[in-house]
Amino acid sequence: MSHTLGVRQAQKQKTRQALLDAALQLLEEQSLNSLGLREVTRAVGVAPTAFYRHFRDMADLGVTLVEAALSSLHTTLAALLAETGDGEERIAATVELIVAYVRTHPAHVRFIAREQHGGVQAVRSAIGDQLGLFAQEVKDQFAQEPESAGWDEDDLLMLARMYVDHMVMTASALLEAAPGTEERVAASARRQLRLVSLGRRHWLDEQ
Repeated sequence: MSHTLGVRQAQKQKTRQALLDAALQLLEEQSLNSLGLREVTRAVGVAPTAFYRHFRDMADLGVTLVEAALSSLHTTLAALLAETGDGEERIAATVELIVAYVRTHPAHVRFIAREQHGGVQAVRSAIGDQLGLFAQEVKDQFAQEPESAGWDEDDLLMLARMYVDHMVMTASALLEAAPGTEERVAASARRQLRLVSLGRRHWLDEQ
């Protein structure tokens, strides 16, 4: 009996992942708001009623895609920040992380870029929540660094949000970059982070 349940659970998980993969592929050319449930199930080869064994609706599937797209970055980003100080090493590592992620997960990046301001409220909220969590994690790391001595909580969170927003903006720019121009986008991203770093060091000078 337990073996049979295990096989069924594995098949259920396989179908769930197939639905997510099919939706992500279909979303290469359209928004979630325009994607129909039947399109997704047809691509997987299952009946529309099977969809509801895995997701409440298309918005629920979209929220799951958000988590898949962004949650894996938390550990990587946290390690990067913990291992680097506020300087050239962190700047280079941050941009390298974004470049690598766009190369390996272009469909996820495109989905987030499109749906961040899209028509499905639950998905917009999920993206906002994930980016907010990123910002809080970045803030907590920044708070431990000597460059943050004297900073208040609101300013630290503002700085962290700038850092996260810059990552999202850079990912979108890399995704849309013409062939052969990726390094130009990356170089611009490094210069922008250098400016943020310089501003951080002098933020309290006039206070």
